Amino acid sequence: MQNVLRSVRPLSRFRLQLRAAVRPHQHQPLLVKPYFVRPRCQSSRSVPQVGYSALFSSLQRPIPSRDSSIVRAESLQHMHTNRLASEESPYLLQHQHNPVDWYPWGIEAFEKAVAEDKPIFLSVGYSTCHWCHVMERESFEDDGTAELLNRGFVSIKVDREERPDVDKVYMTYVQATQGGGGWPMSCFLTPDLKPFLGGTYFPPQDAYGRPGFKTLLRRIMDIWHKKKDDIKLQSSDSMQQLIDMSTSQAGQEDLSDGQAIIAMDSCAQMMASRYDERLGGFGSAPKFPRPAEMNLLLVQHLRAKAAGSKMEAGKALAMATYTLQQMAQGGMYDQIGGGFHRYSVDDFWHIPHFEKMLYDNPQLASTYLDAFALTGDRQHAEVARGVLDYLMRDMTHPQGGIFSAEDADSLDKAGTKKEGAFYLWTEEEVKEVLGQHALMFIAHYHIKPQGNADLSPRSDPHHEFRGLNCLRQAQTLQETAGRAGVSEEEVRQTLAMCRKKLHERRGKRPRPHLDDKVVVGWNGMAIQAFAAASVILQQEDPPQAPAFPVEGHPPSQYLQAAIKAAEFVQHHLWDESTRRLRRSFCRNPSAVQGFADDYSYLISGLLQLYSVTGDTRWLHWCQTLQATLDELFWDDAAGGYFSAAGDDPSILMRAKEDYDGAEPAASSIAASNLFKLAALISGDAGQKYREKGQKTAAAFAERLQEMALAMPQMCCSLYLQALHHPRQVIIAGAPEAAETQALMAAAHGVFAPDRVVLPIDPSNEASRVWFQQFNPEALAMIEGATKEAGAPARAFVCQNFTCRAPTSDPAALRRLLQEPPAAVAGARKPAFTEVSSINLI
Repeated sequence: MQNVLRSVRPLSRFRLQLRAAVRPHQHQPLLVKPYFVRPRCQSSRSVPQVGYSALFSSLQRPIPSRDSSIVRAESLQHMHTNRLASEESPYLLQHQHNPVDWYPWGIEAFEKAVAEDKPIFLSVGYSTCHWCHVMERESFEDDGTAELLNRGFVSIKVDREERPDVDKVYMTYVQATQGGGGWPMSCFLTPDLKPFLGGTYFPPQDAYGRPGFKTLLRRIMDIWHKKKDDIKLQSSDSMQQLIDMSTSQAGQEDLSDGQAIIAMDSCAQMMASRYDERLGGFGSAPKFPRPAEMNLLLVQHLRAKAAGSKMEAGKALAMATYTLQQMAQGGMYDQIGGGFHRYSVDDFWHIPHFEKMLYDNPQLASTYLDAFALTGDRQHAEVARGVLDYLMRDMTHPQGGIFSAEDADSLDKAGTKKEGAFYLWTEEEVKEVLGQHALMFIAHYHIKPQGNADLSPRSDPHHEFRGLNCLRQAQTLQETAGRAGVSEEEVRQTLAMCRKKLHERRGKRPRPHLDDKVVVGWNGMAIQAFAAASVILQQEDPPQAPAFPVEGHPPSQYLQAAIKAAEFVQHHLWDESTRRLRRSFCRNPSAVQGFADDYSYLISGLLQLYSVTGDTRWLHWCQTLQATLDELFWDDAAGGYFSAAGDDPSILMRAKEDYDGAEPAASSIAASNLFKLAALISGDAGQKYREKGQKTAAAFAERLQEMALAMPQMCCSLYLQALHHPRQVIIAGAPEAAETQALMAAAHGVFAPDRVVLPIDPSNEASRVWFQQFNPEALAMIEGATKEAGAPARAFVCQNFTCRAPTSDPAALRRLLQEPPAAVAGARKPAFTEVSSINLI
C-alpha cells in the first residue's frame, strides 16, 4: 500500500521534470515545460502511456495489437441511461448509456463526494479520441467495473474540448508525476478536487505483472479507507506546489526590439537544427503539422531577404515550402477527400493517425495560402483549396458553423470498427472502380497488392494494414505523364476524375463519427482562413478549374463561408447583454463560457473578415471582444492572458499558456491582434492597444529567452512589435466596384505579414461613422483624394505616420508591398522615395 502513497508525496522531486521532460507518449527530449504541452490521443499503432509508474514497478506492458481495440458492430439495448444524457457535448453523450453513474463536472458531483467522503474518479477525453473509445469499451461498459466505480467513487466525465480549463489543471498534475500525459486522462481526486493519482489509459485486466483497472480501483478504495487523511494532506501540498510553479511572477514591462529580434532568430535557428532535410518537418516520427513553425520561417525569409542575406532567406523559405510539399504529398493529407489528418506516425508523412481536427485544418490552409502568396506556386493554393472545400463539403452546419472533428475509427466490411477503415484501399477495389485508368492511378499513388504501409517500421508495426493502401503521391505529374506517354494536363484531369470516383465509392462506406460541436475559437481560425482565401486566390491565373477534391469554387464563395461562420457564432454563441461568448454549440449553446483562446482566435478571424469586406460591424465586434478578453483574462500582475476567466471556484489553478502547439497560445494570437488594432485605430486608443500588445509579449520574455522554439507564433507577433508600426494599406472605393476589388486583391495577394488593410467606402454611412470616431485622420485623407465625382478607387500605403503617393494601379500597389517595410526588424532601413507629408496621427 505504500506504493499508492508514493504517488501523493510532495512534488519537489518533479521540479526538474517540469523543465525538461519527455513529450507525452514520445521518447525524444522535449524542449518545453510539459504542463504547457498539448498531450494527445494516440493512434492505435502507438503505446498509450499507462499511469502506473508511481504505483507499481514491473515489466513494461507489450504494445497491444489493433485487435485489442476493435469493436463488433452490434445492436445494443440501452440498459442504462445516466446524467450525461442531458448534456450537449458529443463526447459526454457517447457515455450516456454506460452503467457507470457518471456526473458532468459540477456542483452536484462535488457535493456528493463531500457528503459521502468518497474520492472522485475524473475521466477526461474527447469524442474522436481512439484510446478513449478503447477504455470505454473495455471498462466503462463493463458491469463489474461500473459496480466498483459506483460503490467507491464519484465518477465525473469531462470533454476536454468543452472544458480545457479542467483538463489543464489535472493534465499538469499527470505530466508532473508521470513525465507525460495524453487522453484518455484518468485522475483520482479528493472530495475537494485535489489530485492524488493520475494516468492515462488503464487496461481492464491484470497482465504482465501489472494490475488491471478493476484491481487498481479496489486498491485505491482500500487505501482511501485506511489512509484518507494522509492522502488529503499530501494531495493538498502537491496541488499547492503545482499552483506555485504555474503562478506568473511579475517580469519585464517591455520587450526591447533587440530582445524581439534575438527571440525570432533563436526560434528559427532551433527549427533549422531539428529540420529533416530528406523528408521535411522538424524532429523524428511521429510528425505533427505545426503551422506556427512554418509561419515564422516565412517571416524569417522576409527579414533575411530585407537584410540582404540571400542564403539565410533561401534556407528559411526552403524549409517551410519543402515541409508543406511533403505533408501534402503524403497520406497525412486525404488525397481523396481533402483535409489533413492529425499527425503522421512515420517520418514520411505517410501513415497518419486518421482523425481530422478542425483546429489543424484552417491553420494549415492559411499557411498554404501564405506560401502561395509568397512563391506563386499553385500547388500550395490547390492544397489550401482542398482543405477549405473539405470543410465546406463535410464539416459545415446548415447555418454556417464549422464542426469540430471526424473520428479515426469506422466500421470495415466485416462490421468491425478499426482505425483508418474509411480511408484505406485494396488494389483490387481501386481496379474495380477505376477500370482502364487504374494503372496510372496505382502508379501515381503508390498502391500495391500487399499494401503500401512499408516505408518505415513505424508505419505498421503489427502488420495490421496488410493488403491495404494509404494513398500518397509517389510520383510527380511530370513523371506519371512521361511513363504514360501523355501530357501533364491529361494526367491531371484523369487523376482528378479517378479521385472523384473513389470519393463516391468511399461515400458508401460507414463514415467515421462526426463531432458536430461548433467551438468558437476553432471557428475563428476557419473564418480567418476562408476570408484570406477569398482575396489571395484571386491571384490564380488562370482561375482554378475543378480537380477533385478541389471543387473549383470562385474565391467569393469562401468569403460567404467566412461570413456565415461569423454570423453563426454571433447568433448562437454571443450574448450581447453580458458581452460574453459561450464555448461551443451542439444541439444548443453550451453552458460553458468561452476561454481566452475563443476570444483571441475569433478576433483574429474577424479582423481578417473586415480587411476583405470593409464591413465595420466586424470591427465593432472586435473592439467589444477585445475589451471582454482584457476584462476577464488579463494578468494585471505579470501581463499576458490567462486561459480561463478565474470565476469558477472549482478550477484550482489558473494557467497561462506559453506553448504554441497545435493550437497557439491565446497570448500569441492576442499580441498580433493588438498590434493590428493599433494600426486600425488612431490616437490614444490605438496607442493603448499597442502598449497592451507590448506588455503581452513582455510577459513571456523569460520563456522566449529560455526556449523561443516553444512560441513560434509569438515570435511572428514580435515581428509586428519590432516594426513599431505595421504598414497600413488604406483602400478607398465602393466595395462592389471592379477597380476596388482589384486593389483589394492586390493588397492581400502579396505576402506581407506586417500589412493591415483598411477598406473605406466613402459612400457608406456605417464606414464613415466608424472612421470618424476611431480614425478620423484616415477618413479625412481619403475624402480629400476621392472628393471629385467619378474619382477612381485609390490605395494608400502608410507607415510611421507618413504615406506613399496614392495609386489606382493594382500592379503598382503590389510592387509597393513587395518592398521591405520601413525599419524591418533586424534589417537595414530602406530608402523611401515619393513620400508624401500626409500625417495619419
